[in-house]
Amino acid sequence: MVAHADRPARPLAAATRLVGGGRPARAPGASVSPELTLTSTYVAGADLNYARVGNPTWSAFETTLASLEGDASTTALAFASGMGAISAALSLLPHGGRVIAPRHFYNGTSAVLDTWHEAGRAHLTRVDLADDGALDAALAAGCDLVWVESPSNPMLETCDVAAVTRRAHAAGALVIEDNTFNTPLGRRPLDDGVDVVVHSVTKYLAGHSDVLLGAAVTNDADLAARLLTARTLGGAIPGPQETWLALRGMRTLHLRWERACANAATLAARLREHDDVARVRHPGTGAMIALELRGDADAARAVEQLVEVWLPATSLGGVESMLERRRRHALEPASVPENLLRLSVGVEDVEDLWADLDDALRRGHAASAD
Repeated sequence: MVAHADRPARPLAAATRLVGGGRPARAPGASVSPELTLTSTYVAGADLNYARVGNPTWSAFETTLASLEGDASTTALAFASGMGAISAALSLLPHGGRVIAPRHFYNGTSAVLDTWHEAGRAHLTRVDLADDGALDAALAAGCDLVWVESPSNPMLETCDVAAVTRRAHAAGALVIEDNTFNTPLGRRPLDDGVDVVVHSVTKYLAGHSDVLLGAAVTNDADLAARLLTARTLGGAIPGPQETWLALRGMRTLHLRWERACANAATLAARLREHDDVARVRHPGTGAMIALELRGDADAARAVEQLVEVWLPATSLGGVESMLERRRRHALEPASVPENLLRLSVGVEDVEDLWADLDDALRRGHAASAD
């Protein structure tokens, strides 16, 4: 909030909070940037006593993220990785609890829940969250937790998150959403009633492909305490340097997000007219695109090898544009097409991206047809 004697307080825009969040208090000669606190312990007599419990560098990042996803009641917690945050969120599920998840979602989360299902640690049901009847039937069988991704990874399927949340809460279930693909600039799931939001900070929030970090965010004080306990006792704590870099990366999130989304919209429109593309999956917002080629897996592999501006790599959300054939990963389900390419559109010149991708698609199709 900004307040002056001659005008009332008003909320700051997200871009302004990104630039100014987590900075030290203003004072003559004070540092503009937050300090990087490297310590394993603290002198006794204050709230902090050991570095696994807290670090001022974490706090600067966490308060900034909390202000983006929620309000004054919101708590954000940083974790060592996206999977660290996901694992802490899944720890909210009681032993033997019932989980409803989308047909397709991040394969790391899916692998955890599949393993728990096989071991009797949890019962997992996959449904199309956009199908109200299928969701209601699954909820009627009993549910403790609904896991949401909208759009989903890597198929970019969407659902009405607010409606799913209302149905889940009516059935007594918690709702957790992985908001990595959206960022808080694309959507704020807490506004839709979601109980916990998780991020792979590695991706858009940090934004430079040089940090592993995760985060969990909630408006519920009890859930925040349980997540903090999971982090502290589980040891999935972030490194101070990684957290400092992530906060520095977030300063430009609004600029990177705007450019990447604009590039993705332009590319998606052109790809829908491309002779070598059978289907374009792009939810209309965001910077992720999924392509199903007219060729087979060999055509997709050829595109990976032929691009020069795009990077063939497993990640997303960085300033650089990346693509990959997702079925090359053993954890991806068989329902993901063999010829599907997942594209993370970056901030390069869109004409350079298009020329490189168009050439690789044409040459890749020709090579696979030989």
